[in-house]
Amino acid sequence: MPPSSSVDRLRDALADPAVYPHDPDAVTFRHTHISLVALAPPRVYKIKKPVDLGFLDFSTLEQRRHYCEEEVRLNRRLCEHTYEGVVPIVETEDGLRVDPPRADGEVIDYAVQMQHLPPEGFLHNRLFRGDVVPADLDRVADVLCQFYKERPSRPEVAAAGWIEALRVSTDENFEQTTGHVGPLLTEPVYEALRYYVDRFYDQRAALLHRRRAGGLIVDGHGDLRLEHVHLSDDRVCIYDCIEFNERFRHLDIANDIAFLAMDLDLHGRPDLARRLAHRIAERLGDPELDALIDFYKCYRAYVRGKVEGMQAQDDEIPSEERARSRQRAHRRYQWALRYALAGDEPLVVVVFGRSGTGKSTQAAALARATGWAHLSSDRIRKRRAGVPLHRRSTSAERAHLYDADMTDCTYRTLQERAVTRGRADEGTILDATYSDPDRRDRLRTALRAADVPYAFVELTAPDAVLRERLSTRDARSATASDARPEDFEMLSARYQAPTALEDPFHVRVDTDAPPPETTLSLLKALIRLNDS
Repeated sequence: MPPSSSVDRLRDALADPAVYPHDPDAVTFRHTHISLVALAPPRVYKIKKPVDLGFLDFSTLEQRRHYCEEEVRLNRRLCEHTYEGVVPIVETEDGLRVDPPRADGEVIDYAVQMQHLPPEGFLHNRLFRGDVVPADLDRVADVLCQFYKERPSRPEVAAAGWIEALRVSTDENFEQTTGHVGPLLTEPVYEALRYYVDRFYDQRAALLHRRRAGGLIVDGHGDLRLEHVHLSDDRVCIYDCIEFNERFRHLDIANDIAFLAMDLDLHGRPDLARRLAHRIAERLGDPELDALIDFYKCYRAYVRGKVEGMQAQDDEIPSEERARSRQRAHRRYQWALRYALAGDEPLVVVVFGRSGTGKSTQAAALARATGWAHLSSDRIRKRRAGVPLHRRSTSAERAHLYDADMTDCTYRTLQERAVTRGRADEGTILDATYSDPDRRDRLRTALRAADVPYAFVELTAPDAVLRERLSTRDARSATASDARPEDFEMLSARYQAPTALEDPFHVRVDTDAPPPETTLSLLKALIRLNDS
């Protein structure tokens, strides 16, 4: 696009209702990192930005025209009446005009012309209003099932199901998000997700090959999220599919629907996400879909983190929207890790072990990485007793804080909150010594009774390391723990380590390494436990 028709100038020109053939009352805009969308009811115009991001190339006028035409062709499959065609944006004697009646002037860009759909019908808006019922998801599932049935796989499409082809997309995601490590996700999370993806390919190779050979790789939608689904009384319109790269549209059916299921999870409706996946699996006779959905949800959450992160760095997007994109990117990376650790289940992770093993440090790191609540026994004790969190307790306060009644109350509170959160589909990280096997057993029994998945992560370190850590704590330490070096022998004697037979959902992680390395070891252990 020549400098005289930059995105900024184009947006300024398109803000004038007189530019359009139907003279709308008002024009508003939406930006993404690849598109400028002008909402001019009763029509919408989508213009592709002149960018080359590797996985798409809109850098020339001819490419933008081509992909506008592809967008119309492909989206008419699931939203036929909404896509009206491709129109030129022309530099005329009177300035820029959209689809002018005369062809005089230079065509400086193209736009996809669509009907304006009432905002209240979009699925994300309906969810926000609390106006979605299970039957709505059944309608969407039925439309998608019919769509997949009408488009049987072809050899060139099925080739996208080879693991080598799948790796192209996942490797690309990791390569393109190295700049997000630090601002949006930590190094341990980044490496843990790479580990999860590689492990999945190794362990599920036979399943992935069966699906490729079984016709379950299709020319699908590729960007199936809530804001791309519109419901009216008589129609389900699923629009804005991927037109710019066949690699993102030739995919496993499980991959296609995982995007919508992931979006439902993020909007607080895992019940609807499960219903959607189960109905599609049932209608298509695809019982193995459930074995793949969490992996593809992880992939989809990571892709959205990448896209939001790119938008957060795009100077053409207003600063307020860039800030929101940063928040969304961070949250989607959290969800990607959740799927790797627990699928769509509300996992309770019990981080326990002797004093000085780094329980609070690792529990806090896990909480930041996943967005799950971090419940600390030290904090609960002090809050109940009215003792400032980061002040070392006096002898009298310690006597009350650690008496039998306060200890029982503290552990009962941890258990009750974990069960309540689990029943509400919310993950939780418990941070406590759990030195007594009876308390561990009571927690385990309560979680099983509530059908809440759990994992016990025991942190360990050599005695010399623990002594050194306790000795470096002082009154200024940012910790709620009151454990002191002189308490080491007493606390160690009280700690009853679990045996190998106590629980199959138990992992042991050594913390005699820098905290980030320990965090990565912990995440890998949970990933292995989840797929065992």
